[in-house]
This record gives sequence, C-alpha cells and structure tokens, in this order.
Amino acid sequence: MGAGHTSPAPSAPPAVRRLLVAVVVPLFLLTLVAAVVLWPGHGREPAGGPDVPRYHGTVTRVVSEPCPPTPEAPEGGTDGPCGTATVAAEQGPDAGREVETPIPAGPGAPRVEVGDKIILVELTDPADPAVTSYAIAEHQRGTPLIWLMVLFAAAIVAFGRWRGLAALGGLAASFAILLGFVLPGIGAGQPPLPVAIVGAALIMFVVLYLTHGVTAQTSVAVLGTLGSLVITGVLGTLATAATHLTGFGSEDATTLSMFQADVDLHGLLLAGIIIGSLGVLDDVTVTQAATVTELAHANPALSRRQLYRAATRVGRAHIASTVNTIVLAYAGASLPLLLLLVADSRPVSQILTSEFLAQEIVRSAVATLGLIAAVPLTTGLAAAVATAGRHRSPVDPPPAPRPRDGGDDALKALGGARSTDSAWRDSGA
Repeated sequence: MGAGHTSPAPSAPPAVRRLLVAVVVPLFLLTLVAAVVLWPGHGREPAGGPDVPRYHGTVTRVVSEPCPPTPEAPEGGTDGPCGTATVAAEQGPDAGREVETPIPAGPGAPRVEVGDKIILVELTDPADPAVTSYAIAEHQRGTPLIWLMVLFAAAIVAFGRWRGLAALGGLAASFAILLGFVLPGIGAGQPPLPVAIVGAALIMFVVLYLTHGVTAQTSVAVLGTLGSLVITGVLGTLATAATHLTGFGSEDATTLSMFQADVDLHGLLLAGIIIGSLGVLDDVTVTQAATVTELAHANPALSRRQLYRAATRVGRAHIASTVNTIVLAYAGASLPLLLLLVADSRPVSQILTSEFLAQEIVRSAVATLGLIAAVPLTTGLAAAVATAGRHRSPVDPPPAPRPRDGGDDALKALGGARSTDSAWRDSGA
C-alpha cells in the first residue's frame, strides 16, 4: 500500500478541532439558511410552448435525389442532400410501422445511413392540425453515453477504490445541487450571483467532506475554498463592472433572453465564473492543506513560517500548471469565438475588446486571480492549524538535533562499521 494522501492525516489537538468546528459549523448552517431563502418556490412554465413529440426509430432505407431549384440556387443541387429516408418507428402512434421523412439538410443536420438509430419528431401542419408529418431530429446517443459513463465510473473506482467511490458520490451530489437548486433558482428569477455562491458552498461542503473525510485538514481546505470563492466573486463583480460587460456575449445568452426576459445575464456571467472556479479551487486548497499536514508530520521541528514557505513552493508549481489548464479549458470551449480572430477583418484590438471575447478574458483572469489567492490563504490556515498547541512537557524527550552534514555522518558510520568488521576478522584470525 502507498503512503502520502492515502494515509490518514495526523490528528489535530482537541482545542484546534473545537475551534475549527466553531468556525465551520456556523458557516455551514448559514449556507443552509441561505439555500432555504433562495430555494425556488415554484417552477416556471416553459416560454417556448409545448414540447414537440419525440420518438425513437431506425433508418431502414435512404434514397437520394437531385435537389430541386430554389431562388438561392436556380440550378439546384447546392442545398443537399435531398431525398427521403424510410424509418421504422419504435414509439408513438406509428410504432411498428415504417414512415417516410425527408433527408435532413442544412448546416449541422445529422447525416443518416441505413441502420442508424435516430429520433423522430412529429410535426403538425398549422393550417390543418389533423395533418402530421415526421422529421429526423438527431441520432440516439443514450447507449454510447451510458457505456462511456460506465467506463468512467469503473476506471475511477478501480484506481481510487473507496476514495474513488466517494469521489463519484461527490460528483453525483454536485449535479444534484446544480440541477435541483442552482439552475431552478436562477430560472425562477432569483439573483444569479447569490444563488451561485450558495450553491458552490453547498457543493464544497458535501464534496470535500464526503471525499476527504471529516478532519481538520479537510476543514482547512473548506475554509480556504470558501474564502477564495468570496474573493473570486468580488473580483468578478469589479472586473465585469469595469469592462461594462452585459452578459450578452454569446448566442446562448441572447437566445435565453428571448425565452426568459427577466433573467439577469450579467449576474449569470458572474455565476458561471463562480461555478467554473470551484472545481479548480478545491483541488488547490486540498493539495495545500495536505502538503502542510504531511510536512508537519514528517518534520515536527518545522516552524510555522518554515511550513508556510515550503508548502508555498509546492503551491507555486501547482499554480503554474493549473493556470495553463484554466486558460486552455476556456479556449477549448470558445474555439468558434477564437476563429473570429482569423476570419474577422477588424483589427485584433477591436476583436479582443468586443463583448464576446472580453467576456472570456475576464472569465479566465478572474478565475486565475481567485486561484492564486487560494494558495497563501489555505497554506497560512493549514500552517497555523499544524503548529497550534505545540508545547514540550517535562516528560517528553527533546527532539534530536538535526545533523549539520549528513554526508560526513554517513562516511563516519561506514568507516566505523568497516573498522569494527576488520578488527573482528583480525582477532578471529
């Protein structure tokens, strides 16, 4: 079995544990009270009207044909593919029968072949509600996604064992809080920033204690994460106000404003920064708390300042790689926006200061600043906890002095062993 983070953390003195409980428990209760106050009281009716019926089916035949001429393409053949697809309906009023649908066409339309599992939508003619038709909406993705999730969970449990199982439980709790509190709360008209902070705090309490246990080390990570979230929220508010961001920097936000006009898109932008920062923050705070604890356990003679400096060096290395991770994660999610740097004819300075790219720059910068603040904050708390209650009792032996030169001591030991062994052989001879 390995050591390191898999071994239990040394127990903190009782006075330190009582102090941590006195700080963490009120914060947890305050978070619960805030969640109750902000909890969505009622669901909102969808603004887009009733859902279009969707049924499963399997493509049994595809017949392609030249596209008819249109005003945009007088000679035809440019808006393809055209033709019909025969689908064996598995659900709905035509279950067990074959129906014909036009082959999907246009940008982003699914490309279908015989044997594909697809989803049919039933369309009603506005002029005559009794007349219905079918269209292919997309492919069925349930089965491959299920197998991918099974592989994901099996790999985590196989590698992490009980810790991996606890991590899966924390992941499930995170999605439950997001889908049960954060998203419904924002959708019900609650202010997005307070909802995001409370939701992130709930996720933090559940995930950290479930994954890492109820220990002083975990409590330090919780306090460091909570403090960093507050700093991130303040920095995000100042940065978005200074850059005059409105939250309409993406097509998704514009579409959302059409369906829910009263949603605060500026607050939604701040909420996204908070939620997006949480995953990286708890990684950094847990690592810093564990580093200080292990250093103090390995060398109890280290002072608080020495612990802080040693663990901060680890934090600097961690931040150097994590900052790149944050920027690349945001860049990967915004590749269509970044392509505008190449496709747009405007000067680069104008593109970078436009709403949609300025929003991504602010998001990355604020998340990084909150992450940097987490290192000294968590490391200082962990060093204070690790060195609290240190005292020497009269019966305790003094700590052994550290050797000034380990190499000389090793040579002396080897020399002594060699001379003793030689003397024994000489006497035996």
